[in-house]
This record gives sequence, structure tokens and C-alpha cells, in this order.
Amino acid sequence: MLTPMASQSLSEQLAGRFAERIRNRLLSPGARLPSVRQCAQQQGVSPSTVVAAYDQLLAQGLVEARRNRGFFVRESLSSAVGAGALPAGRRPAQGGALEAPAPVDATALIRAMFQGHGDKPQPGTGVFPADWLETTFMPTAVRRVTSTQSLKSFSLQYGEPAGDAGLRRALSQKLAGLNVQAAPGQIITTVGASHALDIVSRTLLRPGDPVMVEEPGWAIEFARLSALGMRILPVPRGPDGPDLAVMARYCEVHRPKLFVSVSVFHNPTGYCLTPGSAHRILQLANAHGFHVVEDDTYSHLASEHATRLCALDELQRTIYVSGFAKILAPGWRIGYVAAPPALVERLLNTKLLSTLTTPALLEKALAWCIDQGQLRRHAERIRTRLDLARARSVKLALAHGCRFAAPPAGLFGWVDTGVDTDALAQRMLDEGYLLAPGALFHAGRQPGTLMRINFATTQDAQFWRVFSKIRAEVQRTSPHASKPLAGRA
Repeated sequence: MLTPMASQSLSEQLAGRFAERIRNRLLSPGARLPSVRQCAQQQGVSPSTVVAAYDQLLAQGLVEARRNRGFFVRESLSSAVGAGALPAGRRPAQGGALEAPAPVDATALIRAMFQGHGDKPQPGTGVFPADWLETTFMPTAVRRVTSTQSLKSFSLQYGEPAGDAGLRRALSQKLAGLNVQAAPGQIITTVGASHALDIVSRTLLRPGDPVMVEEPGWAIEFARLSALGMRILPVPRGPDGPDLAVMARYCEVHRPKLFVSVSVFHNPTGYCLTPGSAHRILQLANAHGFHVVEDDTYSHLASEHATRLCALDELQRTIYVSGFAKILAPGWRIGYVAAPPALVERLLNTKLLSTLTTPALLEKALAWCIDQGQLRRHAERIRTRLDLARARSVKLALAHGCRFAAPPAGLFGWVDTGVDTDALAQRMLDEGYLLAPGALFHAGRQPGTLMRINFATTQDAQFWRVFSKIRAEVQRTSPHASKPLAGRA
């Protein structure tokens, strides 16, 4: 709640709160602000205070007033604030493709990672809590690498173009454990898995090319491809895998160049690909000539025997992408791509144009962690801890009136709240909690009742008590909330 302050009036505090959310993409272009009456009730202030705050936002050029409709975040902010957002209510055009879409507003969660939210665990984040990732072997690995005579050789000059040779050998052996056969020469290190995905897109695609992406899906992938000018073809993701009938229609009508998939512990649903679906996807890829990018970011949390497209295809039409930020540390931006031999040089050229090289010191340290078995043991501890956290989080979510749109698995839960999660997210921000509303995980920002939660950060009973209270308030003020989208997850 707002509090009287000598330095700022209540209206200035309220205007500042909205301005910060707009600039940080937590309120996207086209989003409607609460009505004056709703906002006054939510913030515990008078309507005149809200009117004064909205007037300040109008004066700053952050919002616009629409006659008989209310106040909206200005659409033109997309160029002034950062990457633009797909306007609210935008829907796929005929045939399912998005006609020249603006980037989806996905940067809010990224920006939130760099901002303090007090000591409260944040349910909307995509990473493990810092204390989960604390280790002794990582500092040891760095000290070991920097104490050798070779320090000068890789700190005073560029590293190897494709990445540290020792790390690529270790990655080749690691992939073999997943039944993905990739020689060290087929592997290129990157600055995280996101960088690997970007290298693949910039190498194989040109603006306007159609790309199939699972929906719901990773918000950043929608935004990244849109920013590159690609034509997004959303493919519904179900328990067994992507909707194969939709993929087949896209292939006939649009001739897509690429399909991006998270086979194992799909984000946000937690689904894992079945062998039958995997075989059919590869049949379509071979018949219609598109490549498949398999994003295995959550490989450290899954069984080695989980179905992976690259293992079945043996890196012919498939490209494998993964990284270590999730399991090791967000700041250790090391990822990699394993590709068919014919694509390696092209991918390497794109890497050299974007980053010249990758951090040899951290790569050598990571190679040591893998070779010594430290990373494997660390991942086992994280999985055990996550299993316990998931059980607690699921119990709390169910006890507070939520239901799961997909069976709980992996790091994330796909939760049906029964209310508009865009509105819920804004109200929870007032309480200091960052949510990940379901609209973020759709190419067209479809509003709905789903949200993604991080099982590692939703074990706090206090969060669920606040959530239950705010959800009841949203239900009272939004009697015509949209129907649950659980059946579409």
C-alpha cells in the first residue's frame, strides 16, 4: 500500500509505481490501467488521488486517455522503452501465422532478474534460488585454471573460435550419455543457450521466413524471432508433443524453414516428448526439408533416457542446443550448439561475427567440473531438492484453490488460477511478488487464467496466503474473467 511521505504525495508515489512498471515492461504497450474506482479500491486511496496520478502519467507521455474506455499504456512506447510488444488482443492471421508481428513483450522477466524484490521468493522467475546453486567446486575450478602457467595464453589473446577444445571434448562425452552422437568438431560453445539459439536463427533464416514454435512456449523465443522479422507459426503443445496435424498443415501451406522445440520438461507445461511424436516430427522434417532445433536447456533435470529428437535423428536434420546457466549459475553464460557437419562452418562464422570468441577461462573451468564429476553430483543434489520442493509447492497450490493444467514435472508448473492472470500479476506486484502470467507464453499474448510458477520459489506459505487474498479481490472486481485455458495447455 501507499504511505504518506514528506518527500512525495500519494499521487506522486502512485504515478511513480505505474511509470516504473511501464518502463520495465511489466505493463506492456496497449495495456489498460485499472479504472479510477478500481485503482482507488486496490491502493486504498481516494479517486482524486488516482486521477492526479493518471494526469501525471499523461503529462509524461506514458499513457493515453481513450474516450469512454479509460487509460492505456501508449503503443508508441515500443521504440522509446525497448523491444515492442504484440498489441493486446492481436490474433494469428488466417492459416495461423502472425503477419509481421511486433516482438512479444517478454523482457519484463529478464529485467526483473536484475532488480531487487526484497527477500521474498519470486514465483515468476526462471532460475533456481541463489542458495541452491552455491558450491565449493566452482571457485576451486576457477582457481585451478588461473593458477596454471597457461593463464597468460588464454587471457591475453582470443580463445579458440569454436570454443575450448577440452570443453568440447567433455561435451561430446556428455552428449553420448544422452545417446546424442556429436564429435567435438560438431560442437560450438556460445554465451549461453539463448546465444546458441540466436546463432542458429541468424544462420539459417532470413527476415520473413516462417518458423514453427511450440505454444505455449518460451516467451523469449517468441520475442527473439519476432525481433529478427520471422513469421511465427504457433504449434499447440500437448502432453505427447506438438500438434502434428497443425504442423502438417503449416508444412503444406507455409513451407516453414525451422521448428523450435523443447522436448524435455517443456517450458511452461513440463511435458516431455514421446517416441511416437518424435518419429513423426522427424518424418515431417525430412519430407518438407526444414531443420529442427532441440532446446534441451533442462537436460540436467531429466533422465538420460528421455526422448530426444537429436538422438533419434543422429544430428542430420536436427540441431541440439543446451547450456549451464540453469543448473550451475546464471552468471556463467556458457552454452553450446551441436550441429550436422555441413552446418558447423556456417554457424561458426555467425558466432565470430557476433562475439568473436567465448570466455576461455570459464570454459576451461567448466571442463574441469565435468571431467571431475562435480557437475553431475551437483545436478543430482539439485534434482533431489527440486523433487521435495515440487511436492510442497503442489500441495500449497492445490490447497489455495488452484489446479494444474499439466501434471507437475521439472522446474515449472502450469497453473490454472481461475482469474485473469494479467490483472492478478499487476496486483501481486503491489505485494512485492513477480508472477509469470500465461499471456507471456503465447505468440499473440492471449489473456487467460494460467500462470507459470517456479517450484523452487513457491514453497512459501505466506506467498500463497497473499495470492489467495489478491485472487479473491480480482474475482470481485472482474466478474467476467475469461474462462480457464487449461484444456489448451
